[in-house]
Amino acid sequence: MTRLLTGPDAGDLLGAALHPGRLLSWRARQVDHQPGRGCTAAYEVRVRWPDGRDTHERMAACTGRVPPGVTVLDDGAERVGVWRYPFDPDLPALAAAADGTAVAALLDGFGLGGGPVRLALRAYRPRRRAVIEAVGERGRLFLKVVRPSRVQWLHERHRMLAAAGVPAAPSLGHTPDGLLVLQALPGRTLRQVLRDGHPVLPPAHAVLALLDRLPADLTRGRRRRTWAEKAPHYAAVVGAALPPVAERAAALAAAIGAECGHGEVGPVHGDLYEAQLLVAGDRVTGLLDIDTAGPGERVDDLACVLGHLSVLADLYRPQATVINRLGARYLGAFERVVDPADLRYRVGAVVLSLATGPHRVQEPGWPAATRRRLDLAERWVASARTMNGSSSRRHDPLTAPAQAGNHK
Repeated sequence: MTRLLTGPDAGDLLGAALHPGRLLSWRARQVDHQPGRGCTAAYEVRVRWPDGRDTHERMAACTGRVPPGVTVLDDGAERVGVWRYPFDPDLPALAAAADGTAVAALLDGFGLGGGPVRLALRAYRPRRRAVIEAVGERGRLFLKVVRPSRVQWLHERHRMLAAAGVPAAPSLGHTPDGLLVLQALPGRTLRQVLRDGHPVLPPAHAVLALLDRLPADLTRGRRRRTWAEKAPHYAAVVGAALPPVAERAAALAAAIGAECGHGEVGPVHGDLYEAQLLVAGDRVTGLLDIDTAGPGERVDDLACVLGHLSVLADLYRPQATVINRLGARYLGAFERVVDPADLRYRVGAVVLSLATGPHRVQEPGWPAATRRRLDLAERWVASARTMNGSSSRRHDPLTAPAQAGNHK
């Protein structure tokens, strides 16, 4: 299924869906493969229209359960749904969120109007979510588009965290079809600050204090699966994308599941890493993407931070020393509040999940990058084993030299 949406035939699918436009070029920019369920891909394309105009467009396609309202291509063997951004079948509010006139009217309805707005797409995961920055005379706002069934819940979740003193974006309102209006927060992401080599960074206790402020009400509902529990899924995704490493990835996931312990359940962010933290100097000023917040194990949030930092050093090689130094400081602080071996096993599971990234974003040379991330995940597991074994020497990956590669 993945090859159908990323191989040479994908151009024919996109071209057929663009009629009467003519496809001039295309590139897959994102692939979300769910083994046994289907695949969704996002593309950048260039199109020539009958009036002679050439335009750059975003498109998406999916296999598996094809939603209504898309162009369906069916050759009797495979069935594919194709659509053009912003007409996402599972995000009905996206078309309005991407239209400046509609957004200006929407903001006016919320009492936030005052002239035209400029829009910039900041994130788009087909069928799942989108984030659009809106800049107008009253400043910046962010429009988050989700499936309609989730928008009320997410609106309430933002308000809950803001009321508890967590620096999450206050929700200013929402529409029934899935559009959430969020207030902008101060600061830059920790990823941006690390990329630019800024010398002043938040200490570990600032991250721990942020997690301590998460309200107990988040523990209502079903417990989030741990990174260790999700490891077999990510191993399957890696193996489907790169069959030669399938056994290796499966063995790594099995080892993590068999050897990793359990932590206490409490309120967690659920996907905490450097791009979710807004910072100003040594302060954390914002917490982004709280869709995943709920009941879970604190050690998973801490492991997610460390896993992403260890891979980020691979992406921003010139800043690898600074990134690894910060990660090592965080590791030293985090292992004083959770089990050190369990923490490292979870970091290995997080890095295994990130091994799906190079293929997902269709990086050039993604097979080599995938293998490097498996190497890194295995080093974290080896480090965990030294905590419980007889070895007196420990080599944590955050203190090892960074390898060249990419992470997105």
